[in-house]
Amino acid sequence: MKRSSFVLVAVLMCALVSSTACQVSSREFDRSPLPEAAAPPYLCGHIPQRAVELMTGVSNPLVRGHFDLSYPKDLDDGSCAIYQRDGDQLEVLQIDLTPGGYTERIEEQLKAGALPLPEIVPGAIGYYFKPADGEDGEAYAMLVRGKAELNIQLERGVAGRDNAADVLALMKLIAPRLITDAGAPSGSPSSKRSS
Repeated sequence: MKRSSFVLVAVLMCALVSSTACQVSSREFDRSPLPEAAAPPYLCGHIPQRAVELMTGVSNPLVRGHFDLSYPKDLDDGSCAIYQRDGDQLEVLQIDLTPGGYTERIEEQLKAGALPLPEIVPGAIGYYFKPADGEDGEAYAMLVRGKAELNIQLERGVAGRDNAADVLALMKLIAPRLITDAGAPSGSPSSKRSS
């Protein structure tokens, strides 16, 4: 009789430990859509923090980088790397602006099955996709206008979110700020474009 009581207590303890462990690992994330308009605060001067938090599940992320929008048309550059604050501080999102864009790269990806971006910036062409074999919620988007190339790499998206839709929505938020007509303001409160 004592043995069966001990076994029953042991089984209940294991069930309690297992259910508690499951509660910790199944952390709930906000699955609402990304904002339709960019609003402060901004990471790296141009990336809306709320959008980043929704798509990565990381609040108050570590951030490294900046964008230099003082060059002539299509020559601006910069990057913004966003990391988890805890644990191994893994990179969750990388955004790059380079003066090395080629529409041929976009066309190759579209032929390979990537989805075309809608017209976000006049005269620009782009794509976005989520790899079929992705295990961490990866999704990617690239937009090219002239020689300007804007690249979004979501390395660790939130499980259960439409990660491809997230990179598309982020591109809609930041491309008008980072790839603009010559002489037009960049749209960021923290930066002005010089001619």
